[in-house]
Amino acid sequence: MLFLLPPSETKLDGGSVGSRLDVTGLSFEALEAPRRASLALLDELSCDEVVAARALKLGPTQAHEIVRNRIVTSSPTMPALARYTGVLFDPLAVSSLDADSWRWAHRHVVVHSALFGLVRAGDEIPAYRLSHDSKVAGTTLKKVWRSSVSRVLAGLDEPVVDLRSEGYVGLGPAGEGSTYVRVVSDAGGRRRALNHFNKKTKGLFVRALVTDRPELTDVGDLTDWARARGFVIEPGAETVLVAESVLDAAA
Repeated sequence: MLFLLPPSETKLDGGSVGSRLDVTGLSFEALEAPRRASLALLDELSCDEVVAARALKLGPTQAHEIVRNRIVTSSPTMPALARYTGVLFDPLAVSSLDADSWRWAHRHVVVHSALFGLVRAGDEIPAYRLSHDSKVAGTTLKKVWRSSVSRVLAGLDEPVVDLRSEGYVGLGPAGEGSTYVRVVSDAGGRRRALNHFNKKTKGLFVRALVTDRPELTDVGDLTDWARARGFVIEPGAETVLVAESVLDAAA
């Protein structure tokens, strides 16, 4: 079973000394062509700071993001799950994961990057700035990624639990056989979608998965594991993860 996460706009700098991007070393080799196309678009965009700032929605204090993009193919790399920071990724506390948890994460956790497409947790990537809705010259990232990512996901021989935001689903729907999970709150007896706690809930949920390393073959197994962990997953036409349960279990 694969757990598919969205990326984060915020990322750590740095990486392993002497390392640099190896596109051919990333998982899902069928995505090499769109990866190179995406990198070429980013390189072209980075030539003009004014255009790049507008396209990437950067403010005056974020010029370093353009510099990151200019050196993306030569800057040091680190595992994808360690590269991303923010509300979703901080609860993963990857620095405290042991080797077995990292191996499980690399096998079962995939991040959908706007620049690299699908990358496994341990795939080595540099710091960059690009979002699903970034404006690139002459095309859109949806045109670059949508068909290729969808084909890869459709060709997997295991269930996909889709925890992505709608914007990243647009860059490559998972299709039949996948389970899209929405995070909701039942506070006050009224069910509603969440924003900030949506991301935190997903992070805490995946942290529990990589530390427990359960053997899962279908959504039924996932639901049973979640229940034993004190989490509430409600399968159905729309599968939901109830935020309060995850947050309480993590307290």
